[in-house]
Amino acid sequence: MLKRSLIWTTLALAFSLPLAAQAHKMWMVPSATNVSGADPWVTVDAAVSNDLFYPDHMPADLTRLVITSPDGQTAKPDNAITGKYRSVFDLHLTQKGTYKLALVSTGVLASYELGGEKKRWRGEVANLAKEIPAEAKNLEMSESINRVETFVSNGKPNDLALKPVGQGLELVPITHVTDLVAGEGATFQLLLDGKPVSDVKVTAIAGATRYRNAQDAFESITGKDGKFTLAWPHAGMYWINASTQDAKTSVKQAKQRRLSYTATLEVLPQ
Repeated sequence: MLKRSLIWTTLALAFSLPLAAQAHKMWMVPSATNVSGADPWVTVDAAVSNDLFYPDHMPADLTRLVITSPDGQTAKPDNAITGKYRSVFDLHLTQKGTYKLALVSTGVLASYELGGEKKRWRGEVANLAKEIPAEAKNLEMSESINRVETFVSNGKPNDLALKPVGQGLELVPITHVTDLVAGEGATFQLLLDGKPVSDVKVTAIAGATRYRNAQDAFESITGKDGKFTLAWPHAGMYWINASTQDAKTSVKQAKQRRLSYTATLEVLPQ
């Protein structure tokens, strides 16, 4: 029951737009984004919180975790646990190159009337038919795809794990995601279902918001080619987010599709 509640709450956050304007933000933070050595490991925290990157609300759902190795194959986490406020797992970096860590959520939010009462339901598409009664009236439905990512490179970075899958909003690095430097602009491309998407706002916020009075967010807008540039004011961990919506649903009852992309990126000093 706890796992099911966690999944539904995570999906509820995915439905809300824009994420950058919300108090609660979902994130993953690795202990390092660039490692080396004979036997490297990283530990990753994953949570939903009010402050970046301080776990104070609820843990992330690790059943949605997908780790892509530098060779493009799927890797598994070690020592995964879920506590009251955060989830934690270790990753053994057995290959040289860049790993992509992603929490991917898809689902449906529905409202309807049953027996004269208004009802709400959220969950996975596969459970739609058995969870909503056939006699439900005035059914309204939205679909969502939410992706939360971070990246770790062991030695020299590579790009194979960063290849987009062609579903929802995705980030394609022009400047490599583990080679970001304070005071220098970094360029990325935003894709929607595998194609460049224009006029989407991308918001960036540095971590440690707990210790300042303002979010200090800064923004960029994707061009016709889906590209955008962010200039990092200082070193540290940054949370970036983009969201949009359209009517290209895969569920015929849904009139709207809401999409969100979030990443945690480390910016190093010059």
